[in-house]
Amino acid sequence: MGLSFSNLNGEHTGSSIGPSLGDIPESCVACVILHLTPPEICNLARLNRAFRGAASSDSVWERKLPSNYKDLLDLLPVERYRSLSKKGVFALLSRPIPFDDGNKEVWIDRVTGRVCMAVSAKGMAITGIEDRRYWTWIDTEESRFHVVAYLQQIWWFEVDGAVRFNLPPGTYCLSFRIHLGRFSKRLGRRVCHFEHTHGWEIKPVRFSLSTSDGQEASCEYYLADKEGEQTGRESWRDYKVGEFVVGCSEITTEVQWSMKQIDCTHSKGGICVDSVFIIPTDVKERNKRKAGVK
Repeated sequence: MGLSFSNLNGEHTGSSIGPSLGDIPESCVACVILHLTPPEICNLARLNRAFRGAASSDSVWERKLPSNYKDLLDLLPVERYRSLSKKGVFALLSRPIPFDDGNKEVWIDRVTGRVCMAVSAKGMAITGIEDRRYWTWIDTEESRFHVVAYLQQIWWFEVDGAVRFNLPPGTYCLSFRIHLGRFSKRLGRRVCHFEHTHGWEIKPVRFSLSTSDGQEASCEYYLADKEGEQTGRESWRDYKVGEFVVGCSEITTEVQWSMKQIDCTHSKGGICVDSVFIIPTDVKERNKRKAGVK
């Protein structure tokens, strides 16, 4: 009825005769695994020597790296990657690489090799951030940057940011990560405080983005409902601003964004601003499905 599983894996017994996976030329294996994702390639490397050799080939991993991977390497000391194979470079770049004084990070997605980026609140311009009557910085492990900006109360609310980078071609989604209320830990448990949270149900917050080649997007969200309650209270929310398309990685793309509610007829407060994410749209959708987010 066919070859046994042990024979397919190159394990011969005295009574079994026939080809095995170990007989497949490494060059043929490399052609096959080019169509697999990096995690799938790493799993196949456990099968036998031929698969292990092909799964470590520079020619394979060169194809899995983004077209601008050398720009990412330029953000690191040369000694970090000088002696690495292309597989080692992929592993290195799949971890966050800080730049701009550590207020921005870039990395490649482990499944697709697509470039992702995050910008801390400290890497953005926030109206009134120097005045502790309005804003304070909170140290927290809930942020990848370990700090978030907390607004107690203000009339003119505005957060602006920008980044210039040689992004590979593709469609990207930009979003803000925001939390209503202030959180802390008490006796090992997470506790949220909403004594300063007000004003977000009166008028919507306007989000916008623009790119150096003329693309624009904007939207509005009420951060709280008419009773002043946030949907998904006590949790971080991801607010999608819009999408933009990069057509050529040879040209540096500048992306600007803002989040504002400048109606001075009322004050607002009690909000944490963590960061802005720029993620390839397909990667973001995959992550949402994996997390079970609608």
